[in-house]
Amino acid sequence: MAVIKMNFLSQTLGMQTNITVCLPSFSFADIMSGRKDVYVPGMKYQVLWLLHGGTGDDSDYLHFSNITRYADDNKIAVVMPADYNASYTDDPNGAKYFEFVADELPKMCRAIFPFSDKREDNFVAGLSMGAMGTYKLAVTYPERYAAALCMSGGGRGPNANGGKERSPEPKFGADPNGINDPWNYAVTQVKAGKDMPEFFFTVGTADEGAYPDSTTTAQHMIGLGCKVHFEAVPGYKHEWDFWDLTLRKALNHWLPIRHSVIYPDEA
Repeated sequence: MAVIKMNFLSQTLGMQTNITVCLPSFSFADIMSGRKDVYVPGMKYQVLWLLHGGTGDDSDYLHFSNITRYADDNKIAVVMPADYNASYTDDPNGAKYFEFVADELPKMCRAIFPFSDKREDNFVAGLSMGAMGTYKLAVTYPERYAAALCMSGGGRGPNANGGKERSPEPKFGADPNGINDPWNYAVTQVKAGKDMPEFFFTVGTADEGAYPDSTTTAQHMIGLGCKVHFEAVPGYKHEWDFWDLTLRKALNHWLPIRHSVIYPDEA
């Protein structure tokens, strides 16, 4: 497994930023399979765009989970950007973090790495604040992702704020029913006939802050006729043991991935 730390100048953020990339390489599994031609011109990887939570950065998953092993085992690339505490949202007077993760980051990565740009080969996931970013990306650009995994978070609709509808954040230039109000924008997209990704919501039952949000968002998307999987795991709180367990299950079983590199003769 190759782990790549990159620092580069982002056009949309207007500053240097960091990303961490896990790129499957020659492994023990290749030895066992007997495949010798591991590196083939034109080969591509499926990609998991993985968003961190509040107070974190692009190194969180590398430090606190086994994402490198899970990515290598399943032959999928993982891209982890740094959002810091920007909520994956565009600030009209500052950095455009939503535009960065939605547009600039995929374009830059696909120009440098052998990443597939097909919808069926791209997945988005995140925890806590990153779950909100994941939901927002999946709802805004459903044509780009086959599936979305929201861990310990969701759309921040009813019951996420004391049972009251949580309104868009004015300081980010939120527009009702627009991308900064993904809860209602999901309704708009479904009514427009958009083919929504497959959604996975998972949360610990002891996570008092995220449990209502995750549950309500899952119910919201089910009500809209979307394909939704919901899991509430007894005893877990807002913690890395839970998120690591979820990543292992998601990559091994839940997400509709190939579990193999895409070679030219298989594309």
